[in-house]
Amino acid sequence: MRYETVQNLKDEDFKRSTGVQRSTFAKMLEVVENGWRDFGRPPKLSRADQLLMTLMYWREYRTEFHIGLTYGVSESTVCRTIQKVEDVLIQSTQFHLPGKKALQSSDTLIEIVLVDATEQPIERPKKDNAGITAAKRSVIPKKRI
Repeated sequence: MRYETVQNLKDEDFKRSTGVQRSTFAKMLEVVENGWRDFGRPPKLSRADQLLMTLMYWREYRTEFHIGLTYGVSESTVCRTIQKVEDVLIQSTQFHLPGKKALQSSDTLIEIVLVDATEQPIERPKKDNAGITAAKRSVIPKKRI
């Protein structure tokens, strides 16, 4: 699925296919285009396709191999592209998630119960002489050569 096919969809279908609204996608695309530095040869995919590829990876949990087949690039190219897009989006201040402490602060009381199960006795059969057949050495015949 390329960006050319997705951009013509209705707003609700665009959100269903990409996982984000069209305005959010536009902001993400602007951040990716401004924050990306290219060196070397030009990429095979446009920035919009690279962002769409990353959203496909996040939303559908598809393997990089299958995404590469969809876009006609190698698996390693998909991996590098996803990492670059993620890094650019993380570095921007527009797409930050709240920190760990902000997510944990709430009015609910959480009670933690810790159970130590390491001191459990192991059930083994009792050792006694009733289960062992004892024979004297004199009863066992000796081999003669």
